[in-house]
Amino acid sequence: MKALVTGATGFIGSSLVRELLKDGKEVKVLVRQSSNTKNIDGLDVEKAYGDVRDKEAVKAALEGCDVFYQTAALFEFWGPSKKDYFDVNVEGTKASLQAALEQGVPRVVYTSSIAALGAHGRERPANEEAQYNYPDGAPPYLLTKYLGEVEALKMAQKGLPVVVVNPATVIGVRDIRPTPSGRIILDVLNKKTPGYMDGGLNFVDVEDVARGHILAAQKGRTGEKYVLGNANMTHLEFCTLVSDVAGMQPPKLRFPYPAVLILSYLYQLTAIITKKPPVVTAGAARLARMYGYFDSSKAVRELGFPQTPVRTTVEKAVNWFRENGYVKAG
Repeated sequence: MKALVTGATGFIGSSLVRELLKDGKEVKVLVRQSSNTKNIDGLDVEKAYGDVRDKEAVKAALEGCDVFYQTAALFEFWGPSKKDYFDVNVEGTKASLQAALEQGVPRVVYTSSIAALGAHGRERPANEEAQYNYPDGAPPYLLTKYLGEVEALKMAQKGLPVVVVNPATVIGVRDIRPTPSGRIILDVLNKKTPGYMDGGLNFVDVEDVARGHILAAQKGRTGEKYVLGNANMTHLEFCTLVSDVAGMQPPKLRFPYPAVLILSYLYQLTAIITKKPPVVTAGAARLARMYGYFDSSKAVRELGFPQTPVRTTVEKAVNWFRENGYVKAG
């Protein structure tokens, strides 16, 4: 039997493909003709061409597959229009999962995000019961991942055997774009992080997240959500860890939120002129002061979700970025 992976050229999706191949699973990937396939080039996979927004293309790709991993998403904080986010993260979810329902796929894993669960402070890490609470003005990625998750859970009520996973801030090897998560590490390595803000995130290894998808397919309960996270860390703690691994001095300046917000608007204005992504967007600045701390004990308990030490993950990521030319000399 065979697994279909959408979003297979992305950070999580390509890692999932590798884990499935390690397990001896036959893998088919759904990619667009325009996709950058660097992350899966040379892998023994069958390619089908199409878009997650095209129900019939997904349905055709699902023929002969017993597991469907829907990892495709638009994950970016700058550039795409709001319509693009809704088209991919919401409408694409609806179309692809409807295709799975009509095709009668025995098992489906939908990749949501902790973005769909909000940010609830540092005193008591949130779990799968947390409710979306981001304010207006937050990056559209957050709202559309929440709405996509809503659609996935609706499909479970219609009889689709879907399990939802909520990865935290994913870091690790082969982050070729890189993702907003990977840029946190890169900005430290390239000395673009002179200071820090209050706030924090939950960090997790991409290879653990990939394995978590497979475990969700094997052991997850239909209609249930599983947070795939690991270490809750303040921005200062994480940047200090990256600096220590890289043999650098950690950032020492604490930046007040109002100053960072003003600076972010200046960065955005510059980005419009230069056509290059801003160092920080206003939406990202608003997020950074929040604490997105999470409890992954349900996934560990029910799925056997692995917990690679975050230092080990950072070491792998730093080495990969350096070896692949992402870190400037000097």
